[in-house]
Amino acid sequence: MNSQNGFLLSYIKYGENDAVLHCFTEDEGFQSYFLKGIYTRKNKKKALLLPLSKLNFSLLPARGNGIQTISKFEMIKSNDIYSDIRCNSVVFFVSDFLNQNLKHENKNHHIFFCLEEFIDELENQNYQSHLIFLIKVLKIQGVAPLLNDGKFLDPETGTFSFEIMHQIFTEEISVIWQTLLSSENPYQIKIPSAFRKDFLDSLLVYYHYHITDFRIPASLEVIQQIFE
Repeated sequence: MNSQNGFLLSYIKYGENDAVLHCFTEDEGFQSYFLKGIYTRKNKKKALLLPLSKLNFSLLPARGNGIQTISKFEMIKSNDIYSDIRCNSVVFFVSDFLNQNLKHENKNHHIFFCLEEFIDELENQNYQSHLIFLIKVLKIQGVAPLLNDGKFLDPETGTFSFEIMHQIFTEEISVIWQTLLSSENPYQIKIPSAFRKDFLDSLLVYYHYHITDFRIPASLEVIQQIFE
């Protein structure tokens, strides 16, 4: 029997009582698992199926080309982020973001560790942690912008130029990019609240240019409303 640690990204109901879970695991990257009986009345473990909850799965061998079935699962670490409406909205956004855009990602310990670090920051009520997390993922994927002496980030080329190349990438937004990219501890940097919405928009524009088949999370509108 195989055992995996993973972060839950999403799940969908299958039939009357079962579900399919989409997870990012430590040893196999993005995986889908079949979970029997989670919707039965006596099953109390549905409460553990929270976005980005870190779980340990015991898995039965897959039959043929089918997905693996979970025989049992446990939460590795509980936290209080789901009781804070701002933390909750950040968690839903990041899980939605990863579920849309990590579907073809294989084993990647850097992303897994980055997720652990992000959750720790959120537990400490760092409400801008999702913005730094998205920068860190760009670095891990090897598509982060290259720093130079330019004042304006060109999202298409991933370089800084001396002329504005995109209306969102103003000098103020470009400075935030430069500061986060050059910092050894970006989670300690405070992004001015007046620029957070535009900075998130700039991140999504950049991802659109550099991540194949990038999809904007459906939860974007919710997180923008929460932080207005």
